[in-house]
Amino acid sequence: MDDIKQKIKEIDEYTKNNIKPSRYKHSKRVAKMCVKLCRRYSLDVKKGYLIGIGHDMCKYLPDEQMIETASRDGQPITEEEKKAPMLLHGRAAAVIMKEKFNIDDEQLLEAVANHVSGKIRMCDYTKILFLADKCEPKRPQSTKKYRNNLMKLSLDGMTASVLQENYEFLLKKGYSIYPNTKKMIQYYTEKAGKEGN
Repeated sequence: MDDIKQKIKEIDEYTKNNIKPSRYKHSKRVAKMCVKLCRRYSLDVKKGYLIGIGHDMCKYLPDEQMIETASRDGQPITEEEKKAPMLLHGRAAAVIMKEKFNIDDEQLLEAVANHVSGKIRMCDYTKILFLADKCEPKRPQSTKKYRNNLMKLSLDGMTASVLQENYEFLLKKGYSIYPNTKKMIQYYTEKAGKEGN
């Protein structure tokens, strides 16, 4: 990738100009959390910051534009996504990163595209962004103790733990849950078990 510092600056500026100030603050916290997680799990901190700062850049696109932008990634739009286009904001952001900012790192694009729901066989950057988005310090459950306990786990162990917790939260609130969530929990729990945590 060309000068990553310049890309971060451009994406930061674009994000700031296209989302609400409160959402931008969230994006900054997620970016910082991505850096922390990248340090912990030996990944590139600049790449972590880039996906964190840009992950919600398309959060407020109008529904039709959200669907049209996301569909440019070549993947089908599900019925659930047509009913709730907000679910596509990660995919739309990945498209904008690729088309407007020439981001060609497939792992970074995967991370941004899948940060809403996660997926089975996520690359490490996808796990990092998914976790940072769910665990940034202003999330209600995300106390310092909570984050420190998660950081003791392997990356797959942390992923399994947060997926399970998120699943239980959505169930309790009566929100709709992505169809593959149970499979993801099982997949990462088994993977973490093989690693020892």
